[in-house]
Parts: sequence; structure tokens; C-alpha cells
Amino acid sequence: MNFSDALKSIIKPHDKDELTPLSTIWGENLDTSNVLPGYPRPQMRRERFISLNGYWDYAFTSSSELPDKYEGKILVPFSPEAALSGVNRQLKPEEFLWYRTFLPPITLPVKNTDSSRRRLLLHFGAVDYRAQVYINSQPVITHLGGYLPFCADITDYLMENENELIVKVQDTTEQDSQARGKQTLRRGGIFYTAQSGIWQSVWMEWVPASYVESLWFETDFDTHKITAHINTIAVGALDILPPVSLSVFCKEKEIGQTQVSIQSANTSQDKLLSSESIALNERKESQHFTTDISINIPEEFFHAWSPEAPFLYDVEITFGQDHIKSYFAMRCYTIEKSVEAPEGIPVFCLNHKPYFLMGVLDQGYWPDGLYTAPSEEALLYDITTMKSMGFNMLRKHIKVECARWYYHCDRLGMIVCQDMVNGGSCYHMPVISYLPTLCPSLAAHLKDSHYSMLSRKDENARWQWEKECLETVDSLKFFPSIAIWVPFNEGWGQFDTVRITNLIKDADPSRLIDSASGWFDQNCGDFISVHNYFRPLSVSVKKWTNRAFFLSEYGGFACHIKGHSSVERIFGYKRYDTLSDFEKACGELIEKSLLPLRAQGLSGAVYTQLSDVEEEVNGLLTYDRKVNKLSGENPAPFHTSGIIRSNFRRT
Repeated sequence: MNFSDALKSIIKPHDKDELTPLSTIWGENLDTSNVLPGYPRPQMRRERFISLNGYWDYAFTSSSELPDKYEGKILVPFSPEAALSGVNRQLKPEEFLWYRTFLPPITLPVKNTDSSRRRLLLHFGAVDYRAQVYINSQPVITHLGGYLPFCADITDYLMENENELIVKVQDTTEQDSQARGKQTLRRGGIFYTAQSGIWQSVWMEWVPASYVESLWFETDFDTHKITAHINTIAVGALDILPPVSLSVFCKEKEIGQTQVSIQSANTSQDKLLSSESIALNERKESQHFTTDISINIPEEFFHAWSPEAPFLYDVEITFGQDHIKSYFAMRCYTIEKSVEAPEGIPVFCLNHKPYFLMGVLDQGYWPDGLYTAPSEEALLYDITTMKSMGFNMLRKHIKVECARWYYHCDRLGMIVCQDMVNGGSCYHMPVISYLPTLCPSLAAHLKDSHYSMLSRKDENARWQWEKECLETVDSLKFFPSIAIWVPFNEGWGQFDTVRITNLIKDADPSRLIDSASGWFDQNCGDFISVHNYFRPLSVSVKKWTNRAFFLSEYGGFACHIKGHSSVERIFGYKRYDTLSDFEKACGELIEKSLLPLRAQGLSGAVYTQLSDVEEEVNGLLTYDRKVNKLSGENPAPFHTSGIIRSNFRRT
């Protein structure tokens, strides 16, 4: 496919073509009675939880009134548009989607006992986009935002034995300015089938009246100190709050332990509830605290985290009767002037040593589950396959994954470049595609204060995106594998980049920021970030700058595999008819064009992309993950045969 054809495919969606159904081996072997059974929040584990994944009742309505009857069964947490849900129907912007299930039988605690103070928390991993939750016909919580988890205390709504749970969902996708990623109601080119509703696990857990709500670890690599930021809640009038204790383990050996009283610790009683999650049962007698506890790691037990040695420390936290298990890693991400060739050029560093980021673009789409991976094994397959091919970084492209995905990146050793989910009104594709591709020097001078040109006229939508951006940072900053935040991609809903960059840096000073991936650079952030699909690869970085050069997208070579593609139409930036030609072209691109740029100051590169997605057939894997396009007779260019890993700067 030539340059002109590629751009036409981006700008003109082909919504009339039916997709050929594809399935993964995990979807084909799905146990519907045990869907995604892993602990949904591995960064903060209690002894047990109650999964609500499985078949629920569903109904589509044109009215916001409760449906008279339900139409059938939907397999949660797969969205109704996904084949694995069993529904295969698109939620329209003017419709409402209703879910109903009954909670497992509940025996309410006997009054006037310690156990009567237990609370039952209901968790949603993600619901796209506006969700209203009811227990026994009573409204409990309303949440706005399609990519982040939310939780409600439902204890006071419960009845003995049977309890009805209903969720009402609305999702306008691109008909509004909401954050939506690559979802579109008119699928085609680089935009994909929209999905809606519940798409991550739903679960419950019993907690004591005083419990840990959330936590994250701030690590100081240079001083070997960690600080646990522990957010707690105490429900009801308590004369004495229990202390908070923290223990750190290295290979099962306890290496640090401390206990602090909440009254004497660094505490805050500010509300921790997200402003986008309106808990309708919030009680005045609930007390919220943030407690900070620091521990130094002894030198003999200090282990730096890296993709080559992804060491995790285990943690146990106790707050009264609440017991939590967690983990952290010691690492730091910086931009520093290289002391090697090219001397004085700013480069990406892991643990203060130059480290080349060999990345791949990861859309996180599945043919049978859309946003939802069919199983834990499917999540693992993408990560481990990319790592075995020589990649050390995944750029999670304008999507937020479930917590277990980040946990696997932490423990397996895969650096993450995390995009924010883009929003805005209908995009002016000639401005954000033709202009920067044909005239990159002209595009570099476009200021993002032109709200109309970049689809950001709606002030309320800008405010909402900004809140979701900061909530994304707050939700994900726990995971040590995340190295880079990417607020904007190719001008899609871009605005106030300098201010947004500063807000993210204030919220999380420990990570780097690729402020404007691709183009429309506003001279801020930690990277000069370029997308290059049509020109010879090159580097432009000067010693006087403090920003590293990042080729944040390149490649995009297309190879259509009959029987493993969703459509016959092919989208990609350069087409190859055979796997051998595809593999040869990838090898030459890496060996002859990419790797020599390291001597000129290239800090990292992101190949497009991990897998095919619908019309895009520029993946290293097919959409169904059944064919690895680089597993032929010739040595694959990303493998450990010497082309990539021999060029790593080891930590």
C-alpha cells in the first residue's frame, strides 16, 4: 500500500463491510463457569474475594426506565459487541443497556458482635462509559469514565439471602467528546469496533469496619528507601483507631518492619473518593486517612528491577483486622546526558544507566473479546511472546488495561509506556493526518491552543478529560513497570499540553512524559517524539536540549494471512505478500535503518504493532494470535539471535 492509499484508509471508514468472525484458542476453550478467575486487584490482595463474572440478564431499551423484561443472557465481563458475550449487538448512543444479576446468598452478621461491623465492597474493573448501580432497586453509585475501576460499599443495602444487582449503562462513543480510544461506530482503517458496558471483572470482598482502601509505593532508588502511602477508611464511631503496620520481605525473609499510630503519623482526612464516582450512601461517620510509612532497604538485600532481572519485594500491611499483601520494585527512570557515544546527548536511562527501549505498539484488542482478553493465558501470551522476540517495552496504546496485565509486566519484566485515552469531538483527519505527514515542519508549529482545529471546543469535555487523565495516573502509579506517560497521540483531542504535562509531573514526579506522541510538539516533556512510517528513519537531537529522541511509532508493515484476517481489505503502511518477504523487510528495517541510529542518540523505538486488528494487518501476530509472522525458516529480526539483544545496554 502506498502513502496515498494508506491515508485514504485512515480518513474513510468502511463501515459497510462485515467482519469475518475470528476466535482465539483461549476463547474457543473458555470455561463460562469460571471466567477470568484471578484476583482482579493483585497489587492489594486479601485472603479471598467473590467473583461475579458469569451470565447476567441483559436488555436494551430506548428509555431510562427499568425494562419490563430482560432479553437474554450476557457473559460478563465481555461487552455486548464482543462475540464471547453471546449477544453480538452494538449499543447505540441513544440506547440504554441494562444488566441484572443476583448476589450469592448472604447471611447478615448478628448485631452487637464484632463481625456485625464487616462491610461488603462491590468492585467494577471498568464499565464503558456511564454506569449507574442499584442494589435492591436503590441507587448506590454513579460512575463516569469507561476505563478506570470504581467501588461502592453496599452493606447498608443488603437483605438476608437474595439481593438484586442492576447496572444501567450509556455510551455515546464518538457522538460526544468522551474518552474513547480507538473505538468508533463506523469501523475502518485505524479505528475499530466500538464496545460498551461492563468489560472488566466484577467482584466483591468483605472487609472490617476499619480497612485499607488503596495504597501505592514511592521508591527512592538512590537512597534505597521506600514510602508506602496507605489510604484507610474507618466506618462508624471508633474511640481508638488501630495502628498500621508494614512488613517488607526479600525472598521470603523479612528485612523491615514498622508500626505507626494513625494519630501520630503523617495523616490527612481529605476525602479520597473520585469526583467521578458519586457514592450515594456516603456516611458522615466514615473517616478517611492517608498514612505514610517509610522503610530503608538494607544494602545486602537491595535488588534493582529491570526487564532482565524483574525483582519484586513482597509486602504485608495490617490495619486492625484488615490484612493486605502487596509488592514493590526498586527502579528509577531518568533522562541523562550520555557519557558514551554520542557523548553529551540526552538518553533514556534505567537505574541511571543508558537503556535502549525496544518497544512494540500494543492496542489490546481481541477478535472474540474486543477490549477484554479471553483469559489470563491470553494476557500472558502477548507479553511473553513479545519478550521472547526481543522487546523490552510495550506501548499500551490509548487504552487502560486490567490490573492483572500490569502485574504481569511487573513480575515478568516488561517496561510499559502508558497512553492516556484520547477524547474530543469528531477529528479533522486532514489536519491531524495529512498535514503532519506531508509537511512535518509546518505541523511542528501548530499550537494546541487552537481548540477547534484539534476537536477541543467543548470546555466541559476538556475538564472531564483532564480529570480522567489524573485519575489514570492515580490508579496506575502503583505499577513499577510503567516508565512513561503519554497524554496525547497525534493531536487527537490535544489541548494545553504544557499545562497537562506539568499536572501529570506534579501527580507523579517519578516517571517520564512523552507529551505529544507523533507530532504537534509543544516543546515540553522528556522526549522529542516522532512517528515515521513513510520517510527514511532519522534522529534530530542536540546536546543542549534536555529531551531524548524517541521514535514512538515506525514500521507498520502489512502482511495479510488468509483465514486469519477479519477482512480482505488490507491496511498497513507497506504491503508484503509472503511471510518470507515480510520477515526479510523487518530484518532490514531493524538492522540497516533503526539500530544504527543509536549512535546518533536514539533512545527508543516502538514498532507498529503487536497484532493485526480488524482492517489493520500490520501486526507481528495475526489478530487471532494463531500465526506469528516472524516464526519462519529465516531468523526473525527481533529474536535473541543477535540483532536486538546484543545491542542492549545492560543494567
